[in-house]
Amino acid sequence: MSTIGHIGIDYFSQENLLRSGCLDMHMAMEVSEKAMRDFERGRVIFPNKIVQIFDEGVQTRINCLAATLLEEKICGAKWVSVFPQNRGKYGIQNLCAVIVLSEIERGRPLAFLEGTLCSNMRVGAIAGIAAKHFARPNSRTIGFIGAGEQAKMHLLAIKTVIPALEVCRVASKNSRTEQQFIDEMGPLLPDISFEATGAKAQKAIEGADIIVTATNAQFPLLKADWIGSGVFYSHIGGWEDEYDVVRKCEKIVCDDWGKVKHRTQTLSRMYKDGFLSDDDIYANLVDVVTGKKLGRENDDENIYFNAVGLSYLDVAISYAMYKRAKKAGEDQSLSLQDTTIFQHDNLADYISEGPPKATKVASNENMFTL
Repeated sequence: MSTIGHIGIDYFSQENLLRSGCLDMHMAMEVSEKAMRDFERGRVIFPNKIVQIFDEGVQTRINCLAATLLEEKICGAKWVSVFPQNRGKYGIQNLCAVIVLSEIERGRPLAFLEGTLCSNMRVGAIAGIAAKHFARPNSRTIGFIGAGEQAKMHLLAIKTVIPALEVCRVASKNSRTEQQFIDEMGPLLPDISFEATGAKAQKAIEGADIIVTATNAQFPLLKADWIGSGVFYSHIGGWEDEYDVVRKCEKIVCDDWGKVKHRTQTLSRMYKDGFLSDDDIYANLVDVVTGKKLGRENDDENIYFNAVGLSYLDVAISYAMYKRAKKAGEDQSLSLQDTTIFQHDNLADYISEGPPKATKVASNENMFTL
């Protein structure tokens, strides 16, 4: 049998990636900032994502997001499902993702990776980069509405760039998920004091220097009256805040305003309702990373950050994970094919002659039981 058509691929489970040290926010933010600079230089191919929505009300969907890093000669795609009802209905996580990486010299696939870790880290990393530029460096208190994995990744990333954080207050749908957040994050960040709020969002937000809403809500949970001055607000999900929250902010920053304004989030709703224009957006984050725009300019500014997700950052982070995990020997080698289709020795034995013929049912007298 000829091996000219052999195609292999490396497989990495979430456990392979974790054992390799890929839960590294420094790494995720560093490669994301490089990718943003490369994007600005025209070194990234970034097509529109494909979205398949199955329920408009709760936004159950599967997305396909692709991008190419021309300098690294790597093309990647993330296939991610977002089913907000999963936890309550089935007791399983809401988000599940896989990532495929290919090299673009010969077009061969390199790796198939579990993608939920990367996807959630990208959400945290982009917020961490924004916080580095827009949160007050002496911020002490962070308040969360939402206690899922994206909230947890936010905390890891923001603590990385704002080490002064010392108090974390969390509000969720119930006390159980708040306590789970504290139980899981407490050992990772022992210098932070955690406070559950008993599902009281106002208690989590009032007096916080940094605010994060990480929910699937399609109605405003965050009230403008709760927000003081000098606050950095990272908005993740859908319609999570009152329009007056936006109006209370001196700067509105997006990962990509051109994509945000076509979604179903607070900013896009305001845009469609005629309450927000293109001129009201201060910057895309890449403008700040590349030095075209300034970050925070005084301690009194309220700054609103909205990210919808840039798939080229997922590709950049997953490629960094791939290299680190492969170097650590955590790759599992799989074979996609041993040779080309018509070079298989016994191909004639595999050719189907049509649908299987119906099997004659045996009569009762020929049947037996064990």
